[in-house]
Amino acid sequence: MFFSKKKILSTAIILALSTTIFTGCGEEKKPQQAPMKQQVKVMKVVQRDTPISSEYAGHLVGTDEVKVQAKVSGNVVEKFVVGGQFVQQGQLLFKIDDRQYQSQVMAAKASLAQANVNLQNAQIDLQRNEMLLKENAIAEQTVTTQAALVESYKAAAEAQAANVKLAMENLSDTEVYAPMSGQLGVDDVAVGTFVGAGQTTLVTIGSMDPIFAQFSISESEYLRFMTVQAMQSQHNPIHVTITLSDGREYPYEGRIVETDRELANNTGSLIMKAIFPNPGGVLIPGMFARVKLSGETIPNAILVPQRAVQQLLGKSFVIAVGPDGKSITKNVELGQQVGSYYIVTDGVTPQDTIVVEGLTNLREGVDLAATEVTAGEMGFTLANVTTPYQTETISKATSDNPNAPGNLNR
Repeated sequence: MFFSKKKILSTAIILALSTTIFTGCGEEKKPQQAPMKQQVKVMKVVQRDTPISSEYAGHLVGTDEVKVQAKVSGNVVEKFVVGGQFVQQGQLLFKIDDRQYQSQVMAAKASLAQANVNLQNAQIDLQRNEMLLKENAIAEQTVTTQAALVESYKAAAEAQAANVKLAMENLSDTEVYAPMSGQLGVDDVAVGTFVGAGQTTLVTIGSMDPIFAQFSISESEYLRFMTVQAMQSQHNPIHVTITLSDGREYPYEGRIVETDRELANNTGSLIMKAIFPNPGGVLIPGMFARVKLSGETIPNAILVPQRAVQQLLGKSFVIAVGPDGKSITKNVELGQQVGSYYIVTDGVTPQDTIVVEGLTNLREGVDLAATEVTAGEMGFTLANVTTPYQTETISKATSDNPNAPGNLNR
C-alpha cells in the first residue's frame, strides 16, 4: 500500500515536469521593440549680416499751427470760408462790424485837423513876434513863450496823427486774413458771434504739407542711432518710414529733423520729430502712425526662427539635435526681432541644428527622426511682413490655441 502511493506520486511529478518542458519548448520568445522616434522638422542656425530696424508708436502733428484771433472786438458780420477749407496766405476769412471803427477814424481825423490849425496859428504868431523882437517892439520872453507854445501844438498834432493811424489800423483789422497757407480747422465761429480782441479764436489754421511724425525713444536707443549716424556722417543713414492705422506703409520716406534738448523726467525718453512730404493731403494731424527707423546692420548675426523659441519661467530656450540624434535643450539670450527671426546674442552657434516644427510635448533626451527644411519651405523671412495690428491678432490667436503655428509656448 505504501509502495503504491509512492509510485503514484512519482508518476505525477514526472507528468508535471514533462508538461512544463513541452510547454516551454512550444512558446517563442518575442523580440523587444525599439522605442518610436519623434518626427520633427529641423534647420541650421542662420548666420549672416542682418539689417535691423526699430518701431515706435507715434502720431502726426502739423509743422505749423496758428490760432487766428481778431485784433479788434465786435460782431462777425461776414464769413468767407468754411471749416476744413484749404486757404492761401493773405486770403480774406472774416469781416467784423466796422461802424464804430469808421467813426473813430473820422473823429481822429477831425482832432488832427484841429491840432494842425492850432499849430499853424501858433507858428504865424511866432513869426510875427520874431519880427517885432528884431525891432525891439516886444520882450524876448514873449517870443520864447510863443516858441514853446508852437512845440506844444506840434506835439499835439503828432499825437493826433498817431491816433488817426491807430484808428485806421483798427478799421483795417476788421477784415481778418489768413496769416499762412494751410487747412482750416472746424472750430470756426459763426456769423453774429461777438469776438474779443486777442481773446476769441476765430479759426485754427495749420500747414498740411509737409507734416511731422512725433515719437519717443529711449536713451540707449538714441545713443545707438547717433553712433550709426557718426559712422556714416556723409549722409543721413537713418531711414524713416511710417505705417498707418490701416496697416499700409506710407509711400514717402521721411527724415529726422527735430530732437528734444532733454529727456523726459518721468519716462526717461526723448521726443523726436521726422518730417514727411504730404502732397496728397492723406496725412492729417492727430493720426496714429508706427514710426520705423532703419539703417543699422549687425555683421554675422546669429538668427533663429521665432517659432523655435520657447519660454518658461522668464527663460528662453530652443531644442537642438544632439550628436547622438537626441533632443537637447539650449538656453538662449535673445536680441532684436527681425522678420520671422530673433537675433541670438548667446546660447547657440552656426553649427547647431534646431527644431522648428514638432515641438509639442518634446522634451530633452528624446530620439528624433529629423527632417531638415529650408527657410523658404517654412515661409521664414527677414522682412517685417505683418503690421502691428496683424501681430496683435496673431498673438491673441496663438495664445488661445497652443498648437497654432508661431505659438512660443507650445
